[in-house]
Amino acid sequence: MSVDALQHATIERPESRIIHPVWVRVTHWVNAIAVIMMILSGWQIYNASPLFPFDFPIGLGGWLAGALLWHFAAMWLLVVNGLVYLTLGLATGRFRHKLLPIRPSDVVRDFLAALRGTLSHADLSVYNAVQRLLYLGVILAGIVIVLSGLSMWKPVQVQELTAVFGGYDTARFVHFFAMAAIVSFLVIHVALALIVPKSLRAMVIGR
Repeated sequence: MSVDALQHATIERPESRIIHPVWVRVTHWVNAIAVIMMILSGWQIYNASPLFPFDFPIGLGGWLAGALLWHFAAMWLLVVNGLVYLTLGLATGRFRHKLLPIRPSDVVRDFLAALRGTLSHADLSVYNAVQRLLYLGVILAGIVIVLSGLSMWKPVQVQELTAVFGGYDTARFVHFFAMAAIVSFLVIHVALALIVPKSLRAMVIGR
């Protein structure tokens, strides 16, 4: 075997590398379903008692009681799936390896590169600084939305948690803005997946 052939055989091709293990892909798509269900049913619940002078044009559940049933069902799916994702992400070191460190100078550099259209997406196994910030941010927003939702659902039973959010009424605003943060992330996330379609393929087949 020639030297070139030997090097070719021993160096793993980028397209053959596992970028996302099975547990990441499964929890990602389950989470996507749960979040969409929660957002749409949450909009229907919001419309029954708006915080601001507008309604959402679409919802899930048809009316308040139906929306609550959808919302609670999706909540359990989101919580269980989220706990699996967080546990495995911490236990395997994936979070530490993929999301840290986050340096402000790197975020500014990569953000400006993205605006200029010069940000490289050649190696999908490495997240740029903007991705790291967004992924970590949406994880934190997910934790906040679950805890604020729990404080609204059981304000007496978890009154200490409700107090942390400043009471029931304030918790509603926290819940709303956490939802807005997650929706904003989804818009950016989907847009980038369309711009870099191989990233979507990697989340389906892992390579």
